[in-house]
Amino acid sequence: MDSNSISSEIVSEVTKELLKVVRRAYSCRSIAEQLKQTVDGLLPIVQEIRYSGVELPQTRQSQLSELANQLNLALDLARKASASPRWNVYRSVQLAKKMEKVDRWIAKWIQRQMPVHALADGHQLRVETDQRIAKIERKIEEMAGLSPMVGCPVAVGSVAGEQKGGLGIDVMVGEQKGGFGIDVMVMDHKLGVMGGTKEEELVVLVGAGARVGKERVKEMLMRERGEKWGVVGISGLGGSGKTTLAREICRDLEIRAFFKDRIYFETVSQSPNLETLKLNLWEKITGYTVMGTYNQIPEWQLHLVQREKVPVLVVLDDIWDSSQIEDLTLRIPGCVILVVSRSKFPSLILDTYEMELLEEEAALSLFCQIAFEQDSIPATADKKLVKQVVSECKGLPLALKVVAASMRGQSSPKMWAGARNRLTRAESISVPHETGLLERMAASVDCLSGKVKECFLDLASFPEDKKIPLAVLMNLWMEIHDLDEEDAYAVLVELSNKNLLTLVKDAQNKAGDLYSTYSELSVTQHDVLRDLAIHMGNREPVNSRRRLVMPRREDMLPRDWERNNNQKFDAQIVSIHTGEMKESDWFEMCFPKAEVLILNFSSSTYYLPPFITTMKNLRTLVLTNYGTTCATLENLTAFTSLNSLRNLWLEKIRSPPLPKTTIPLKSLRKISLVQCELNNSLKGSKMDLSMTFPRLSDLTIDHCIDLKEIPSSICEVASLTSITISNCHDLTELPYELGKLGSLEILRVYSCPALKWLPGSICRLKRLKYLDISQCINMRDLPEELGHLISLEKIDMRECSQLRSIPRSYSSLKSLGHVVCDEELASFWKEAEREIPDLRVQVAEECYNLDWIVE
Repeated sequence: MDSNSISSEIVSEVTKELLKVVRRAYSCRSIAEQLKQTVDGLLPIVQEIRYSGVELPQTRQSQLSELANQLNLALDLARKASASPRWNVYRSVQLAKKMEKVDRWIAKWIQRQMPVHALADGHQLRVETDQRIAKIERKIEEMAGLSPMVGCPVAVGSVAGEQKGGLGIDVMVGEQKGGFGIDVMVMDHKLGVMGGTKEEELVVLVGAGARVGKERVKEMLMRERGEKWGVVGISGLGGSGKTTLAREICRDLEIRAFFKDRIYFETVSQSPNLETLKLNLWEKITGYTVMGTYNQIPEWQLHLVQREKVPVLVVLDDIWDSSQIEDLTLRIPGCVILVVSRSKFPSLILDTYEMELLEEEAALSLFCQIAFEQDSIPATADKKLVKQVVSECKGLPLALKVVAASMRGQSSPKMWAGARNRLTRAESISVPHETGLLERMAASVDCLSGKVKECFLDLASFPEDKKIPLAVLMNLWMEIHDLDEEDAYAVLVELSNKNLLTLVKDAQNKAGDLYSTYSELSVTQHDVLRDLAIHMGNREPVNSRRRLVMPRREDMLPRDWERNNNQKFDAQIVSIHTGEMKESDWFEMCFPKAEVLILNFSSSTYYLPPFITTMKNLRTLVLTNYGTTCATLENLTAFTSLNSLRNLWLEKIRSPPLPKTTIPLKSLRKISLVQCELNNSLKGSKMDLSMTFPRLSDLTIDHCIDLKEIPSSICEVASLTSITISNCHDLTELPYELGKLGSLEILRVYSCPALKWLPGSICRLKRLKYLDISQCINMRDLPEELGHLISLEKIDMRECSQLRSIPRSYSSLKSLGHVVCDEELASFWKEAEREIPDLRVQVAEECYNLDWIVE
């Protein structure tokens, strides 16, 4: 070939490429216009869901936030492209490329994520409605003998501070002229649905003063204010029913009609991020998105909202300081702020309803319902002693609940006399009323067995108004108190039965399952009960306390810690709750006995405390980031000193640091990565994980949405007995070498919609007892050699809609005892029952029980 022909071909190719560039540059504005139309259609819907007043789980909120960010980016690019001159070809091409990339990302999100969100909402809505209506019917029968003064609201939805997505249905049983009636309403998605436990809901409605208090607050809220905004309050002791009253008011039909269902409920607590809360409220109420580096509300938005008077109710629950009210008050015409607090703020709030403690008759009724499961004292009980015990609770609903639960099932007069005496001794003239009530409740806690009492006191180590991951709590109890899993679970149930903690949703049933995972279950605790645990734990000097706990989030460590840092601290559990921490923010401390370190923070960067090196006995390390984005850890060399570390929990951390360490963590048994940004840091890792984690037995990866594949080096960790990978929506495959894990007994890979098959090598896992592939909606096939899993006892394959058959080798699964599947696959497994003698086939309910929907 001569040089002329070569030159001709080169020119031809260059011309083609130039034409592509010119076409792309020329089409830049049309791409921008199409993209803008797409965004204009999607962004308002996304913002409406995000700021609907229904508080979403962090994971789902982060997914929607990511989508909103991409939509805003697309809008920004489209604006730039529209303003870009055509002669600037380079800029037009670059903008076109970026817009095409964003467009592909949005299309992928809609294709993969949106159908699952929609299906989950629909199924969950229907199933919960059926369940709740059945419960209402039972409740009406139970309440047939109750006084007409008592109502019992039941809400399908989430307690304020808990999370739920999609539409909420509020089903209320309340007093009507004809007695008890049922009113079922599909609520506007802007209204946060607020419910509570049976006892919590009963508290505010027991007694003659309940209706008066509710009507008084309603009158304050609906008072004519003209074009102005207003602030009213509910105040009272902790545990007096303030929050329950506020929730009940939000469900009231008159209030909902007055404010046109524009009701927003925010739990502020002692450790708020006020800036984020205010911006969220602003965006929910006005619909305007606040963008920019400093997150300041623009002047033009402030002027616009002043022109319209729209009735809005904002409930700020658990306010602790007047500055919180000042920062969160939105001066919008027609907006009414309801402040719920233990304190009164007369300089800021002119109208405040003060919660009344229960009168004798109402207090006795509430106590009897919990202690005896009836409205009055039974004939078998000593009425005088019971009334004396009730009297010592001083009318505080929460104290009545706790003491009644501690006396449930007790019939001996000596036991009741002992309870009365302990409560009487707890009273002290020299302490405030609320502290005295804490001492009364402490008397009930002191009756618990030693281990159970210590486990209750451990609950003070977790932040207020936050869900406590059950996996973290159970590991803490097992490590600190030398409990096995069954005993730790028994403690959990006992504390729940004593009303000292609350199991979220059906945590008790799920946690009791033989092959359950705790990673998605959680518990909550009333803030007064947390105060009680802190109060009881702080009876000793700061250096001698078994638990060193920060009661609330602070910008720096407590001063009394610094004043006493010249001596060693004896704490077994150290719990720290701060914002961003730099190296200079820490001071020297020595913890030779520390076994558990809990670090809670809210920031994008976090410097690990230098005093970790003094914790030679540290067994459990928990790092939880409550910020809006994942955090980068600094001072990673601290990990090199953790020779005794057995459990590691990382939540909302960017690029977990463990793969970077070269010193083996020989004692590490469990690793949990929750909502972490891995950024493919595991992909292609050449580190010998079997050397770094020679004894690792349990690996959990949950809601790591950017995880696409698992590194094959994990298959070299021969000690692994359990792997759980859940809600990783981009995970497309598992390593082929998975069959090397000869010790593996539990494999959970669920809610991973992009996963289409399992590697055939898993059939070599001779010790595998449990396989969970539920909610892998694109799983198409199971390995034909599945029958080689001779130890397999249970399979959960519900909501695997693409599976059409089961492997023919199923007849060899002689150990299989339980299969959970959908109706479509049940017929295949029913045939297998003939060949597998002890097999039980369970057809799953039609419910997309995704945690980020239902939580």
